Amino acid sequence: MRLRVPHTFVLLFGLVVLAALLTQVVPAGRYERVVLEGRKVVDPASYVSISPEPAGIADVFLAYPRGLLAVADLVLYIFIVGGAFGVVAATGAVDAAIGAVVRWGGARGPWVLVLLMVVFSIGGATLGIAEETLPFIPTLVLLARRLGYDDVTGASIALVGAGAGFSGAFLNPFTVVVGQRIAEVPKYSGMGYRFVVWIVITAIAIGYVLRWASRHRRPPEPGPPPAATGPAAPGLRHGAVLLVVLASLAGMVVGGLWFDWGLLELSGLFVAVAVAAGIAGGLGADATAVKFLEGAAAIASGALVVGLARGVLVIFDGAHVTDTLLHAMAGAVRHLPAQVTILGIYAVQVILSYVVPSGSGQAALSLPILAPLSDLVGVTRQTTVLAYQFGDGFSNIFTPTSGYFMAALDLAGITWTRWARFMAPLQVLWLAAGLVLLLIAHAMRWGPV
Repeated sequence: MRLRVPHTFVLLFGLVVLAALLTQVVPAGRYERVVLEGRKVVDPASYVSISPEPAGIADVFLAYPRGLLAVADLVLYIFIVGGAFGVVAATGAVDAAIGAVVRWGGARGPWVLVLLMVVFSIGGATLGIAEETLPFIPTLVLLARRLGYDDVTGASIALVGAGAGFSGAFLNPFTVVVGQRIAEVPKYSGMGYRFVVWIVITAIAIGYVLRWASRHRRPPEPGPPPAATGPAAPGLRHGAVLLVVLASLAGMVVGGLWFDWGLLELSGLFVAVAVAAGIAGGLGADATAVKFLEGAAAIASGALVVGLARGVLVIFDGAHVTDTLLHAMAGAVRHLPAQVTILGIYAVQVILSYVVPSGSGQAALSLPILAPLSDLVGVTRQTTVLAYQFGDGFSNIFTPTSGYFMAALDLAGITWTRWARFMAPLQVLWLAAGLVLLLIAHAMRWGPV
């Protein structure tokens, strides 16, 4: 009898229940927070045990709405992205662009995959794109089908590509900059070795996806019939819509680099995309509004799953056991032999990433404790920051507690269990490569601190 895979919401709710049960046995504790350059971080010497507050039945059912409140900006962004994509898709511009790529790269499918994955990896390594990949997922899945690949390959172009760049980043403001600042390492130091790390992690990702894609070829899906390609003068209108989309991508880059845009500003950008695409595509005001609502409705489950993915952290934080778990793991590392301490630090970051899905949040929680600890055991702080970077990055596109990732799977129509079967071998490869790269960094006393 074949084991039936539960729905994503059932799986995540089960994790919330499991987290609540764990709070019955894990002691409560707390670190005090201090402000470091405008960011709240833990005081590593301040841990104290406190009265237990295990999660109750009410907390289990409140975890979902509390999770939605905690990530309201991301939920809003996903709804608006879905609406904007609904408008863009209704103009026929997406089909036109995919058709052009297929005509050019039909016999060069692997090269199309490599080129696009490198682009997304560069975005992850420099801009730290993660949630920003969501608008591309539906288009990439359609492109993969037209090239004769499966949906997993299409989603992996953006998810694995950006995930590789994020994990092996050399400029990422959300991991490299934040981690180095908290660990008191000079900003952007160690760039040479970081670039080597990025190449290695990205090469592994591309090689793995190409191998998967070659083993899961299928007959290419035909494009839409000519009558479905859009309104009159389709070439000009499609080009205008695609210019709107390209302008939005430029806006994302400029806003992220120079104006420190967050999800709120990006949401506003995609509202503008919906309006401009509707005008450029000749849809008219009413049709634009209808297509926007249809697009938002189509992504509803992907937007709402983000809150449930946050539920585990909501349960742990509410019961005050997150700090206890970190304190226990750091204590175990402290008693390891000096030569294997870097392995312990790496393990702590990997495990912690499954509890705290936010990269900057993980840095603020762990590095104030592990950076001074690394001084005592002879591990450079630069190496400790890299261990944090790997621990956070590798899990972003694997753990079901990562909200944007679960939304991306919903956009692609892929269940988490199906993705996990695809991703598990790559996780092992990445974790092993990360270990080797950390051992090399440790052996060469990678500095400056």
